[in-house]
Amino acid sequence: MARKPGNFLQEASHQVVAGGSAGLVEICLMHPLDVVKTRFQIQRGKTDPTGYKSLGDCFRTIFQREGLLGFYKGIFPPILAETPKRAVKFFTFEQYKKVLGFASLPSGLAFAVAGLGSGLTEAVVVNPFEVVKVTLQTNQNAFTEQPSSFVQAQQIIKTGGLGFQGLNKGLTATLGRHGVFNMVYFGFYFNVKNVLPVNKDPNLEFLRKFGIGLVSGTIASIINIPFDVAKSRIQGPQPVPGEIKYRTCFKTMATVYKEEGYLALYKGLVPKIMRLGPGGAVMLLVYEYVYAWLQDTVDCK
Repeated sequence: MARKPGNFLQEASHQVVAGGSAGLVEICLMHPLDVVKTRFQIQRGKTDPTGYKSLGDCFRTIFQREGLLGFYKGIFPPILAETPKRAVKFFTFEQYKKVLGFASLPSGLAFAVAGLGSGLTEAVVVNPFEVVKVTLQTNQNAFTEQPSSFVQAQQIIKTGGLGFQGLNKGLTATLGRHGVFNMVYFGFYFNVKNVLPVNKDPNLEFLRKFGIGLVSGTIASIINIPFDVAKSRIQGPQPVPGEIKYRTCFKTMATVYKEEGYLALYKGLVPKIMRLGPGGAVMLLVYEYVYAWLQDTVDCK
């Protein structure tokens, strides 16, 4: 039976609101780890004079040189982006999942393919914000000395325009990062959640979902991080000012591998997992609980 237009719009609006809420909560909690991850990823080997010796050294150095607010550099673009970004992420996942239902795909595969589609869509929406964010995060001046997000965006547009040399620089790497992440993230979470039995105790059920979300975010982070490293190198400062060394996604991966070794493609993995392991769980739980609350609110009317 066809769904009434009003019901579809209502359900879609609930998905958008729940997804946006999930993104806002996650970014406010986890942004400092994203700053640390980006700083590690732009390091060009042990000879980099601006490099950090360890995760602890990175935290300590940022705090000493840039203050507590240094951990929140570049947070304004993600705050502006996270609400529509996560709204797009969850809304498109639900829509792709419904469309794939007509293709008679196994449910496990449908979750993964829907996740891939949502990730690619999300990447297109978020990439300009990512360019501004990475540029701000890699600025090692004090927080009060760096340009605002708006001024930084203007500078990027002035020097590189709106295309692949400017505000949409690194789009291919962003597509790979988000596509692969969401494919694994949604595919693993919903397949495992449907297999493990639901717990009647609400506290234990919360822990069940959180645990599955934690593992989902962790595995997805491990698999997609080479794309993340490539994105940071392309969107971040180049080794020689005025010369573009990191230009395309796969060529950047090959250059990093050739010059710095295989492990360089996994730079920033620890802070990434620290962020997107629990952060991934937080997003899924906020989305599910907010969406359920919105649906219950309507049903009670």
